[in-house]
Amino acid sequence: MLAKFFPRNILETLKNRLGITQLYPTQYEAVRQGALEGKDLVIAAPTASGKTLVAELTILKRLLEGGKALYMVPLRALASEKYEEFKNFFGVFGYKTAISTGDFDSDDAWLGKYDVIVTTNEKADSLLRHKAPWFDKVSVIVADEIHLLGSDRRGATLEVLLTRTKLMPERPQLLGLSATIGNLEELTEWLGARPVRVDWRPVPLREGVYYNGEIFYNDGQSVSLENHGAPLFDLAYDTLKEDGQLLVFSPTRRSAVSDARKLSAITSKFISPGELKVIRENIRRLKSEHSDKVTLQLLELLQKGVAFHHAGLASEARSTVERMFRDRILKVIVATPTLAAGVNLPARRVVVTDYRRFNVELGYYERIPVMEYKQMAGRAGRPRYDKEGESVLIARSLQELEFLFKEYVEAEPENLSSQLASEPVLRSHLLSVIATSELVRSLDSLGRFLLNTFYSYQNRDYFFVIERAKKILNRLAQAGFLEVRGDKLEPTQLGIRVAELYIDPETAVTGLDFFKKVDQASTLSYLYLIASTPDASTIHLRRGDEEWLEDILKSSSLGPVARPPEDEIEYEFFLQRLKTALLLEDWINEVPEEHIVEKYDVGPGDIYSLIQTAEWVAFALSEIAKLTGFNEHSVRLAVLSKRIEHGVKEELLELVSLRGIGRVRARSLYSHGYKSLIDLVTAREEDLAMIPGIGRALARSIKKQLSSEAEESHEEEEKIQELPEQGLDAYF
Repeated sequence: MLAKFFPRNILETLKNRLGITQLYPTQYEAVRQGALEGKDLVIAAPTASGKTLVAELTILKRLLEGGKALYMVPLRALASEKYEEFKNFFGVFGYKTAISTGDFDSDDAWLGKYDVIVTTNEKADSLLRHKAPWFDKVSVIVADEIHLLGSDRRGATLEVLLTRTKLMPERPQLLGLSATIGNLEELTEWLGARPVRVDWRPVPLREGVYYNGEIFYNDGQSVSLENHGAPLFDLAYDTLKEDGQLLVFSPTRRSAVSDARKLSAITSKFISPGELKVIRENIRRLKSEHSDKVTLQLLELLQKGVAFHHAGLASEARSTVERMFRDRILKVIVATPTLAAGVNLPARRVVVTDYRRFNVELGYYERIPVMEYKQMAGRAGRPRYDKEGESVLIARSLQELEFLFKEYVEAEPENLSSQLASEPVLRSHLLSVIATSELVRSLDSLGRFLLNTFYSYQNRDYFFVIERAKKILNRLAQAGFLEVRGDKLEPTQLGIRVAELYIDPETAVTGLDFFKKVDQASTLSYLYLIASTPDASTIHLRRGDEEWLEDILKSSSLGPVARPPEDEIEYEFFLQRLKTALLLEDWINEVPEEHIVEKYDVGPGDIYSLIQTAEWVAFALSEIAKLTGFNEHSVRLAVLSKRIEHGVKEELLELVSLRGIGRVRARSLYSHGYKSLIDLVTAREEDLAMIPGIGRALARSIKKQLSSEAEESHEEEEKIQELPEQGLDAYF
C-alpha cells in the first residue's frame, strides 16, 4: 500500500532499518482515508495502536515534497519523548528534528533550519503570536492528544490555535491524534477533517471491577484471586507472579506514597539480584543530586521494586522511575491521575483505586471523567510482553460494583466541549488575535473569527459570545491595550507587547497598578506581586500554616499594596500568595532545596514549577515596566527574574552565567575568592579544579568559555553534565 506513495529507497529504509513491514489497522485506515495525500484527519484509536507511525509517515511524505512539520503536544515531558523518537526516525532519512518548549518571548527563527519541530501547544501559540518567519513553510501540523481541546485550563489555547490555522490563506494539513473522543464527528466537522475511528489494539483490553476477592470482567467472565489481606495486595500479587507489571492510579499524592509503601512488602519478593544492582546504581545517582524528604521516600521504596510518581518529584526522579519501569526493573508504579495524560507507560494490569480524585483548588473530591478513566485503562497491555491487558477498578460494596460498571466500564467518553467562553480565557486570546494577527482588526473580522471557533460551532449562540467579547474589548481598551474607533480595532504597543509576552492581560494590569502606587518596593513585595498575578502558581495552605504566616506578616515589608483582606475566603488566598512569595524569597536567598521542601511541605517538582512561572512573570512585568516608563521597577524586576531563574543572591549572577555553573557551584567559587568573571579569567585552571564541586573537566570548560577558543567538544559537555551536584542546581 505504501508503494503508491513512497519511492523504493524509502520503502527499503522503512523495512530494513526501521523494521516497518506491515501496517496496523489504524495505519491502514488512515492511509486509506488520505493521510498521505494531504487530507485533514482526526484519528481516535487506542493507545499503542499505531497513531504515531501515521504521523511519522504523513510527515515524511510532506518532507519529501519539500515541506516542514510542526508536532504539538500538551506536556513538556511528552515533547521530550517525541523529540527523541523523531530524531531517530527522521534522522535515518537525513531530516533534522528540533524541540522548543520554553521562552515565550521569541520567534525562534533558528527553527527554520529544521524539518520537524516538536513543541507544546502553548509554545506553538507563542510562535504564531511572534510571527515565526518559518511558520508559512509548515505543510503539516500534528495535534497530539487533541481531545485536550476540551480541558478547562488549556483547551482554549489549542482551540484558538486550530482556529487560526483554519483561517490561514495556505492552510497546512492537519492531523489530530487521540485515544478517546466521544464526539469525533462533531470535532471533525468543525475542522473540515475526516474522522478515523478504530477500536483495534495490538494487545486486547479487558476491563473489570474487583470486589470481595473476585474480578468481574466486561465480557461476563470472572476470576477469583488469592487473599493477601487487601484488594490492592491481591491484584499486585496476581500480576507479579505471572511476571507482569502493575500501574496503579491513586487519587492523591499522599495516597500514592502510602499505597506504594504498602505494596513494597509484595514487590520486594520479586526483585532479582541483577535488578537490585541496577536499582542501587540509580539510587546512588539520585541521592547525589537530591536529599529532600520526598526524594528520600522514593529512594527507600525503589530498592523494593516499587515507586510513586507525581508532579512533586524532581524531573530526574520521574525520568528515572519511568525508565526503570520501561526496562521492567521496577514492578509497580503508583501514580496520581496526571500520569494518564503524560508519558506512555504501559503495564499488564492497570488498577484505579478510586473513581474520585481530590481537587486541591476547590478542597473536595470530585468524580473522574469517563474520558480520563479510559485514558488510564488504555495504558493496560504492553506490546511484545503481554497477550492481553487488564484495567481494574476497585469496588467496596455491591452497589459500588454496579455503579462502576454502569458509569465507567460500560460508559462512553464524554463529548468534548469548548472552554473558550470563560472570560479569563477569552480576554487573553482576544488580545492575542487582535495584537498579533492581521486576521482581526475590526469588529466585523472579530465576529468572523469567533464564528469559526469550536465554541460557536457547538453552541450556535454567536450573539452571546460577541456581546461578551465586546465587554472584554472595552476592558482591554480601558487598560490601554487597544483602541476601538467605530468598527476598527487597533492594538497599542503595550497591547502587542502583552500578547507577545504570553501573559494574561490582567497580569499586566496588576503590575501597572503596583508600579503606579509604589515608588520603592522590597524584594518580598515584588515576590508577592508576582504571586498575585493570574498567571502565577501558588502553593496551598496546610494545617498550622496560618499561625506562622501571621507571625511573618507582622514583621514583613509587603507595603501598602498587600494589606490583608477582611473577607475570610480572600484572606486564605492572601496567605497562599504570601506563602508562595516567602518560598521564592528563600529560593533566591540560596536556602537549600531540602529545607524548602520541609518548610513548605512541597516537592522538588513543585519548586521547579513555581520557579519557572515566577521567573517568567517577573521578566514580563519588567518588560511592561520598561515600556511604560517605570524604569526602576523594570531594572529591579529584571534582576529578580534572573535571581529566581538561578536561585541565587545578586552577587552570584555573574558566575551562574557560565555553562555548568549553578547555585551550589557558584557559591563554592565565590566562597573561595572567585567573585567575578574577571577573577576566573586570571585564575589558574589547576586551582579551580581543586574547588569542591568543580573538578578538572569543569575547570577546563570555565577557562574555555572565558577565552576566545572554539566551543567545547560534545564529549567534554557530557563529562560536565555527569558531575553530580546537590539540589536543583541540576536544572540550571
